[in-house]
Amino acid sequence: MSTTETARTEPDLQAEGRRASGRGRGLTPIVPRATVAGRALVAVVAIMTFLASLTVGTVMAVRSTAQNWRSDIAREVTIQIRAGDVASVDAQVKMATDIATQTPGVAGAHVLTGDETSRLLEPWLGTGLDLADLPVPRIIVLRLDADTPPDLVRLRRTLTDRIPTATLDDHRSWSRRLGAMAEGVMVTGLGLLVLVTTATVLSVVFATRAAVATNRTVVEVLHFVGARDGFIASQFQRHFLKIGAEGGLIGGVAACLLFVSIAMLPRLGFGGDPENPSVLTWLHPGIWGFAGIAAAVIVVACVTALTSRVTVYRTLRTIK
Repeated sequence: MSTTETARTEPDLQAEGRRASGRGRGLTPIVPRATVAGRALVAVVAIMTFLASLTVGTVMAVRSTAQNWRSDIAREVTIQIRAGDVASVDAQVKMATDIATQTPGVAGAHVLTGDETSRLLEPWLGTGLDLADLPVPRIIVLRLDADTPPDLVRLRRTLTDRIPTATLDDHRSWSRRLGAMAEGVMVTGLGLLVLVTTATVLSVVFATRAAVATNRTVVEVLHFVGARDGFIASQFQRHFLKIGAEGGLIGGVAACLLFVSIAMLPRLGFGGDPENPSVLTWLHPGIWGFAGIAAAVIVVACVTALTSRVTVYRTLRTIK
């Protein structure tokens, strides 16, 4: 083949490729659109995207819930007065309440009643118990001002000096545990995302190789008559981008519908008692969770397209 013929041939090949990609009529595309392997890959990508979206949504839900819990804990502290003589304990409770309410930064104080204390102890002691015969401490809940928090060290020292039986609990240990839990869930979610992405890449690699092997004769002819590797790779990339986008949308929409359904269950009366909430009351990813799901769909589609392009380039290097 002469140089002039080759120069005329490559534009013709590119024009035929564009028509074969869907702009022409009656021509077979380089990569068949509807194949068993293609449909199977759409299902695989949809499943992987669904799992990735569930991971992203759950991680964001746990992170948001942990932040809310930590914020609630930071806004409240408790004072405990050890049990003793009723009259003496009542006087100590009143004194501790007065000290707390006079402290700058304390927005309010609430002394738990017997019924409220019983509800707090029900998970451990059960229901129907008479707490009068038990050495149950009296509890005072202090609501803190978020803008000007009080000096808890000074408040603790004042309470200890004036009421030896009083202890102040600022719930720092619980806050640290919630933070550690949220960080652990996020690290686990990141690891799951890496595994899902790796499985998606491997699935696309094998599917691309199968598509190249099926159409190897066409690819070799295009390669030997002068078609550039970028043109051939772009045909596969466009094909697998559509597959990735289709599968990603299916998986992402399914995950969003699942989270929306879970969020609607409490409104339908399946969310459990507000005083004893279940997982349905907090498993909501929020706006950032849904944004993360949308990002996962885009990433899966891009990874599918780029992986197919790289695989085609490596396959073309083996053609002599």
